[in-house]
Amino acid sequence: MGILFIESQKFEIGGETDMRKLVLFMHVSLDGYASDSNGGLDWIPYNEELEKYAEEVVSEVGVPVYGRTTYRMMESYWPTMLDDPKASKHDIEHAQWLQEVKKVVISATMDKAEWNNAVLIKDNIAEEIHALKEQPGKDLVIFGSPGAAKTLLELGLIDEFWLTICPVVLGDGKSAFDGSEKIKLKLLSSRTLQSGIIAARYEVEK
Repeated sequence: MGILFIESQKFEIGGETDMRKLVLFMHVSLDGYASDSNGGLDWIPYNEELEKYAEEVVSEVGVPVYGRTTYRMMESYWPTMLDDPKASKHDIEHAQWLQEVKKVVISATMDKAEWNNAVLIKDNIAEEIHALKEQPGKDLVIFGSPGAAKTLLELGLIDEFWLTICPVVLGDGKSAFDGSEKIKLKLLSSRTLQSGIIAARYEVEK
């Protein structure tokens, strides 16, 4: 769930070619939490402006990546929007996109992913993600999923951080960054929404 041009990194894989990036798109509190201590997200000032920004993000990326919990939540909700007469135009369009797009779920405990065009990665995460990066198309994006994001972060697989930093201090909660080693980032862009959210994009300096 763009206003800037990001130059793709070049890698040598049997000749020079573009490699897709893995982007982390996450709403975070000012103190870095992705959810409160109960897993709640009601502290995010979600409105039409933030919805439009999320639409920009979706238009720039190609493969959603989820952890088990976020995947289950998305799988149980978005397909129902396709037949809901009360669903908004935005919800229907997003549901249609999610139904058709290739999706990746990272989980060691799931046996299968049954949502249309969903692919389950149980192990060999680094190898599987590298293989996806080498395929043509738009970038991969982790939507929320702090647990999976933390695993991908520890494996050094995340190339960019697209964070919407909300004007709230939670004091406690779930973070993708707990226990992480220092990661140096370069600011690509930032803008402030009317709600006070700062939409910032960083790339990892490698």
